[in-house]
Amino acid sequence: MTKQMFAVMATGLALMAATPALAQQGGSTVTAATTQGPILSFAVSEEVRSRPDQATVGAGVTTTAPTAVESMRANAAAMDKLIAAVKARGIKAEDIQTSGINLSPQYDYNNRGDGQPPRFLGYQVSNSVRVTTSKIEDIGPLLDALVAAGGTNIDGPSFGMKDPDAQLVGARGTAIKAAEAKAQDYARLAGFRGVELVSISEGGSFGPQPPMPMVRMAMDAGSAKATPVEPGRVANTLTLNFQYRLVK
Repeated sequence: MTKQMFAVMATGLALMAATPALAQQGGSTVTAATTQGPILSFAVSEEVRSRPDQATVGAGVTTTAPTAVESMRANAAAMDKLIAAVKARGIKAEDIQTSGINLSPQYDYNNRGDGQPPRFLGYQVSNSVRVTTSKIEDIGPLLDALVAAGGTNIDGPSFGMKDPDAQLVGARGTAIKAAEAKAQDYARLAGFRGVELVSISEGGSFGPQPPMPMVRMAMDAGSAKATPVEPGRVANTLTLNFQYRLVK
């Protein structure tokens, strides 16, 4: 379903010389100016809210050891287990991407007001991956599997559309019809007999617009119920900028 949002800005009256019709192939702007008259400019936005068809989850592990080598080795073993758990859920390797690896020394700064240097604790390694899946109904069990496999850093999920532009095909037609009606209304109110389309340019935002759904990590040891996840709907917004010439 769509929701129309209009942002209208009328420019000053400006007489322009007649020019031939122009068409730009392969671009998002079409111009056609054939008569003199004042120019009316405004934007029309259409929002399409759809059930998401993919989700992304972040997961990782953090390890600490006396030496950097030991910490990296421990982390690698833990990440192997985590990635194996992801693949066991039917997620392909190309949908698993490392998003960050960090190695840093750790110090204890407590009770160091006596001028003593901080106490060295060891080296900490954090490693994380981003997992993308189209199995929306499997997000809860996937989160549980990540935690069971040793995941210590979980974030997401974030929901979106594989092809957001496809969701906006109908919205373009709706926006153009609404723009035509609005332009004709301005022409009538301003004492003109009609309008002539001068230009259309497209802009918009795609992907999840509303706040990210919260994942309730309520895993009861006495219950086998998966973590509940509600995907809701994601909003894709199309904005078309119009210019019309008012015709006497």
